[in-house]
Amino acid sequence: MAEAERIIGTPDIPEAEGTEGDGAAERSEGPAGEATPARGGRKIMVLVAVAVFAYLLDLVSKMIVVAKLEHHEPIQLIGDWLQLSAIRNAGAAFGIGEAYTIIFTCIAATVIIVISRLARKLYSLPWAIALGLLLGGALGNLTDRIFRAPGVLQGAVVDFIAPANFAVFNLADSAICCGGVLIVILSFRGLDPDGTVHKD
Repeated sequence: MAEAERIIGTPDIPEAEGTEGDGAAERSEGPAGEATPARGGRKIMVLVAVAVFAYLLDLVSKMIVVAKLEHHEPIQLIGDWLQLSAIRNAGAAFGIGEAYTIIFTCIAATVIIVISRLARKLYSLPWAIALGLLLGGALGNLTDRIFRAPGVLQGAVVDFIAPANFAVFNLADSAICCGGVLIVILSFRGLDPDGTVHKD
């Protein structure tokens, strides 16, 4: 059969073209130029990978700080300019609003839900990275809110990065800020989460 097809000159099968790299299925577009589900699936994987990395990095760092640094003298990294000093923060990022712990816990949970729903229409790699940072950071601080003293949904977050003349923060706060800044940049450039570019 294969020999007969070679002699007859069977046309190339479209599906066989472009199988290198990311694969034809991922590069193909729908009638309206929409990316395929396979391509969107890869962006979701990036989001999850970034979120897991940020979350684990934050979690491990807090475990080390609680075990080795809490109730000890601060560690000077760059003189008085940058220190490691363990504190418990009942407020939001950078110690804001300590009287509203439950509210900030609910906000963090809402952010996680919104990102999870938005991921269904995610086809942009930069947006996947930005949302992954937000998700990982939110999960990191939410874990503290749920499992640390004084109680469920009221737990104090472990902060330990202490620059001079600035609030003490942690790696989850850093991930949230980096993700937020990246989202602002992407918005100004007109790039939407679905991969389309708009001009105002």
